[in-house]
Amino acid sequence: MNGVLAFAIVMAVWTFSDFISKKTKSLLSSLFVASIIFFVGYLTDIFPDDLLPASSLLGLGGVVVGFIIVHLGTLISIAEFKSQWKTFVIGVATVIGIGVMLYVAGLVFGGGRRSQAYEGVAQAMDYVVAGIGSLSGGTISVLIIQDAALGVGLTSIAIFPVLIAALQGLIGFPLTSLILKQEASRLSAEYRAGNLAPAVVEETATATESKIPAAFRTTPGTLLVVGAVVLLSISINNITNGILNTFVVALIFGIALRAYGVFKPGILNGIDAYGLMMLAILILVFGPLATVQPADVAALAVPLLIAFVVGLIGIALFAAIAGKLLGYTIPMSIAIGLTSLYGFPGTMILSQEAARGAGETPEEVAAIEGQILPKMIIAGFSTVTITSVVVTGLIASRIGG
Repeated sequence: MNGVLAFAIVMAVWTFSDFISKKTKSLLSSLFVASIIFFVGYLTDIFPDDLLPASSLLGLGGVVVGFIIVHLGTLISIAEFKSQWKTFVIGVATVIGIGVMLYVAGLVFGGGRRSQAYEGVAQAMDYVVAGIGSLSGGTISVLIIQDAALGVGLTSIAIFPVLIAALQGLIGFPLTSLILKQEASRLSAEYRAGNLAPAVVEETATATESKIPAAFRTTPGTLLVVGAVVLLSISINNITNGILNTFVVALIFGIALRAYGVFKPGILNGIDAYGLMMLAILILVFGPLATVQPADVAALAVPLLIAFVVGLIGIALFAAIAGKLLGYTIPMSIAIGLTSLYGFPGTMILSQEAARGAGETPEEVAAIEGQILPKMIIAGFSTVTITSVVVTGLIASRIGG
């Protein structure tokens, strides 16, 4: 497909989605609207499969996602990061909830694991393992499941997590948007009653200056410095064989470099490339939709339905209980749990949209976002990037066993 035409189509989809989001005051999130458009477009062949690669945004998004994560790290103070330990616990509880509920569903609907394995034939518990990994995780978890499934010749199990990954945003985005809207409305009422402090504004000198030499404060200079941090994060990931994930390391570097004054808060704010970089990483969300085929969905419709329904029950139940015990509201707790369905950048976009939909002034929006965004960002890493990868790595060997 022509690259310029592909780029223009993607921008048209995103412009329309953003328009709908604003008109509905974030009731329909831009991510959800865009997901529906791309999903229908691919299924009906209105959009060619190479639409996103041809636009060059898919490739760009894969490159710059680490840059954005470092940037997000510089938006979080050390004190704030420490204060989010409750969010991390709720995220871990969510992954456990998905696993427990899917295991029970496997026993109820599939009769558990057969006494002997059948070569090339998937068992109920194979779907359970694949469902746990893909519902609670991102690309890495899906790849772990696929590798294990293909290793024992179970093609249907290898396809299963791809379908879940492609469809879970369609479910996670609108649900999270509705729930965050409730939380944002509550915070808005707190703000107007004087019970929610305005967002802390950095002192001018702290916010605009850093220890980076002036020559590196230009757009290319800033990208060079942040790129070096991302490369270091990748190296640590490779040295530790993925135990210390690139994106987790990048987030920690961002937080630490801000704390020591090396990077200013919001390191990428104000540079010319930031807007395009954000659009590019959003495109990563829609990439898997191009792989969905109607026949695949039809063949695995029942396992998909069970996985999503039971998985959502596990998310809501375990997240709500953990959140209640830790003093979080139920809507905020469930929203944290739902990050397992999509992770970053959905965690950021949905938080910002919820704040804009509830707040009437820039100060009110900032106060609401300051309460929601850090929790959602940390939640995405605690579910998708950390806990899910660990859990999936431990249970993937059970496929075909």
